[in-house]
Amino acid sequence: MLFGSAVLITCAGLVTMNSFSVFGVSQNRFFDRQLTWMIVSICVFFGASVFDWRFLKNTRIVVGLFGVSVGVLSLLFILGSVFKGAQSWFDLGALSFQPTDLVSLVVIVLLAKYFSRRHIEIANIRHIIVSGFYVFVVFVLVLLQPDFGSAIIIFFLWLGMVLVSGISKKHLFLVFFIAVVSFSFLWGFAFKQYQKDRIRTFVSPLTDIRGTGYNAYQSTIAVGSGGWLGKGIGYGTQSKLQFLPEYQTDFIFASFAEEWGFVGVILLLTLYGILFWRMMAISFRGSTNFEMLFGLGLTILFVTHFIVHIGMNIGLLPVTGKTLPFMSYGGSHLLTEFLGLGILTGMKRYGRTVHKSVAQNEVIGV
Repeated sequence: MLFGSAVLITCAGLVTMNSFSVFGVSQNRFFDRQLTWMIVSICVFFGASVFDWRFLKNTRIVVGLFGVSVGVLSLLFILGSVFKGAQSWFDLGALSFQPTDLVSLVVIVLLAKYFSRRHIEIANIRHIIVSGFYVFVVFVLVLLQPDFGSAIIIFFLWLGMVLVSGISKKHLFLVFFIAVVSFSFLWGFAFKQYQKDRIRTFVSPLTDIRGTGYNAYQSTIAVGSGGWLGKGIGYGTQSKLQFLPEYQTDFIFASFAEEWGFVGVILLLTLYGILFWRMMAISFRGSTNFEMLFGLGLTILFVTHFIVHIGMNIGLLPVTGKTLPFMSYGGSHLLTEFLGLGILTGMKRYGRTVHKSVAQNEVIGV
């Protein structure tokens, strides 16, 4: 069910990418490339699902992965390519690669390792500060690209894992206070003007529908015009006539909703519900706290992307340019998402062996 729901969501994205043409000229290049990445990603999933990932519990390996991630993100400022104003891609000629996606997995491994060893002491504010420092390093490197959307995802990933680790209520209020102070600092010294405009547009989206609010406005039109049953595959006018920009990535949910309507959206949300449910179910059956926290962290990552993407597509959140898991166009994030599921499945496989041995030991009195 986990793998099947992910594949069906990816196929829904492929159908959406393949359905649009402009003035009779097919734009199937998105479909062809995404189909290739889907095949590669599925192979990665099956390879990862049969691998023993217990070596990730080794502190040296986790620290090494974190060091490599920081190094790669730093290297972007020297060798990275600028795309849509952000220096967040490595251009390899025929392929482009965004390392932030894989770095998110490393952050999950790091936090799972840290909190799994200190879950009893999590009430100590020191552990929240230390874990926050590790994530803050990644957060700053991503923000300076500048990639505001990915930086926000990193922050909520840390916040979510802190919450599931058992933070006290008083420390929770402290975290939110720090978040408000940080946002105030970012607003005054870090945010670019276009990022501030997007946030202002979120507060009042109809004040500049021909400027900063254009994308959000066209997206809400696309979603609403789908009605109950949609306009039909290939008949989404907002995307087909290019009123809706980036229909294959940032606004693929709006493109899908316009063609499939309310019924299609309910089916899509059901698939996501099954995916998240299975991820959480596997997580709670993890052999140790590390596997459980990794699975929950991966779920938090996908759910955050899901909420942010759909929120900005229906005008409830500012436009941050974040993809919809498994559905949006792009090889980097699709490969990372299937890799994450593969790791989780691999942990489930050896978790059964661990639970069986523990049960046997309990029976014989060991």
